Amino acid sequence: MYKQEEIKPYGSNESKGKQVELMFDQIAHSYDTLNHRLSWDIDKWWRRKAIKQLRQRSPRTILDVATGTGDFAILAAKMLNPSKLVGVDISEGMMAIGSRKAKQAGLNGIISFVKGDCMQLPFADGSFDAVTAAFGIRNFEDLDKGLTEMCRVLKPGGALCIIELTAPTHFPMKQLFKLYTHTILPAYGRMISKDKKAYSYLTATIEAFPQGETMVGILKAAGFESASFKRLTSGICTMYLATK
Repeated sequence: MYKQEEIKPYGSNESKGKQVELMFDQIAHSYDTLNHRLSWDIDKWWRRKAIKQLRQRSPRTILDVATGTGDFAILAAKMLNPSKLVGVDISEGMMAIGSRKAKQAGLNGIISFVKGDCMQLPFADGSFDAVTAAFGIRNFEDLDKGLTEMCRVLKPGGALCIIELTAPTHFPMKQLFKLYTHTILPAYGRMISKDKKAYSYLTATIEAFPQGETMVGILKAAGFESASFKRLTSGICTMYLATK
């Protein structure tokens, strides 16, 4: 078990998956606003940079895991022009917002949203040309199982692209990031989302999540090959690329 798997939003005996579902349902109304404000909109650049890595592959079918409110899925649909893009998540509250945004963007014929547990994806083996995930895999109840499932639903030769928040390791960003995530982020998150624990939980999982070379090893153990990583914005975010 990885350290972040032991961290739960509300600390009760209920499973992490159930608590994460409840948390995101409760903060769905403010999630997009907080994401963009707390990152100074840098999260938009991270998503765009990640999606560009898939352009040369021209994937026709894409699965966006832990899709949330659909920001990554919508941008991928616009940039990559796939024939089908499916967003899967355990939070119906988050996906309801994503569905409205996709419709407003004129993409409801391309993007569909499916409620599903990332530990047991409701898709057949080899269903997708590419699988993506943005800022969601550190919430997995079982990281190994979730990544194995992502590999299973990929076609042979298919691409995986993940971006995830990570803790910087070098001075001075390491110290600045810790100060920011332990003071401003949880305080502002509580004020806007009205959830007293959600943004403290999110900070804790960032610090506990395996990153860099360790994460590459985990991806390979899950069945991926040619796995690599690139740190973005001094290590605040890390992009992982792999193939099946």
